[in-house]
Amino acid sequence: MIWQFALRYFRARKSTSAINIIAWVSVAAIAVGTAALITVLSVFNGFTGLVKSLYSSFYPALKVMPSSGKTILLTDAQLKEIAAVPGVAHFSQSIEEKAVLRYGEDQTIAVLKGVDRQFVQVAGVQDKIVRGEFDLGQENGFSAVLGIGIETALGVDVEHSFVPVNVYMPKRDAGISFNAAMPEQSLNSGVIYPVGTFAIQQEFDSKYVLTDIGFLRNLMNLRPGEMSSLEISLQPGASEKRAKRSIQALLGDEAKVLTRVEQNATIYNVMQTEKWVVYVFLSFILVIAAFNMIGSLSMLVIEKQKDITILKAMGGRNSLIQRIFLGEGLIIAGAGSVLGFTIAITICLLQQRFGLVKLGGGSFLIDAFPVEMHWEDFVLVIVTILVIGVLASWYPASRAAKQEITLKAM
Repeated sequence: MIWQFALRYFRARKSTSAINIIAWVSVAAIAVGTAALITVLSVFNGFTGLVKSLYSSFYPALKVMPSSGKTILLTDAQLKEIAAVPGVAHFSQSIEEKAVLRYGEDQTIAVLKGVDRQFVQVAGVQDKIVRGEFDLGQENGFSAVLGIGIETALGVDVEHSFVPVNVYMPKRDAGISFNAAMPEQSLNSGVIYPVGTFAIQQEFDSKYVLTDIGFLRNLMNLRPGEMSSLEISLQPGASEKRAKRSIQALLGDEAKVLTRVEQNATIYNVMQTEKWVVYVFLSFILVIAAFNMIGSLSMLVIEKQKDITILKAMGGRNSLIQRIFLGEGLIIAGAGSVLGFTIAITICLLQQRFGLVKLGGGSFLIDAFPVEMHWEDFVLVIVTILVIGVLASWYPASRAAKQEITLKAM
């Protein structure tokens, strides 16, 4: 009965047209706020998904790193135990170290990342090759795949040059036996042959050079099984948290296991914070719509004084009257949210299909704003609308419930 009264009041023509106008203005305002929230949150989801896809090309699903120091030693038995963990698909040993690279007269500082043959199973750098090929080893020497920023800094032509890049890095005990008169004795050196160039994003392109792990292990005098990290890929549908807990239990305190989000915690935290800030600001559109609802329901209470008096005379309690007008407010909020969801879904689908809104400039990986709709955002917006709708309806509904019975000639 409550919803029948509320729906009838919403649909019926009022004696004063201003009440109808304000009610539909409230619906329109909620629809605009809802559509704006869903659309903007979906754009943030799209950018987050884009960043994750870029990072997944370089960072693994799980990464085992030393709890302290720069390297960790994992035995064959430990590696077999890790391979047997449910959900683990592949793993790759890697060594990272800063080095000075020199090619002809040009030189730069880069991070040399030595990887084994399983690296292609845990990352997707091989899919981001823009020149040359992905090959880390040759019969006559070690090869290297350069980030496009490193290639530019050194002036390397990976497709036509057969001149090696010279690599220099400090010896592990250089601080103890440093000779100021002959500083070259404190350095290890080697050569790598550039054969390919990858382009992912500037953070990687201007920092990393990939080569075979054997080159770095020899250059740094590391023992077999000693590495900077163990990079792990998971089977489709496997739980990152469950696999992380299992691997952490196997290795104990000597290592720490990081998920892809934890490996890039700063950027993900920033993106989530930005999303919540935008959500809070756009929610003010719904708050403004709430003032329209208060005005509309207050005027409706004045118009329906006769109905309220009759209901109370028939035995209707104050709680019944209050629930009727609360229901009226929720109907207004619900109608606006349904209309807003329809608009937002239409906009997002059109953007996904046709890329109507383009990104400015021509240096982006994509041409148009990316969009991803998540059901969690719809739930969040629905809850927000319900809360605002109830709060906005509470005062007019309470006023209607407290109205005195006046049995006069009407």
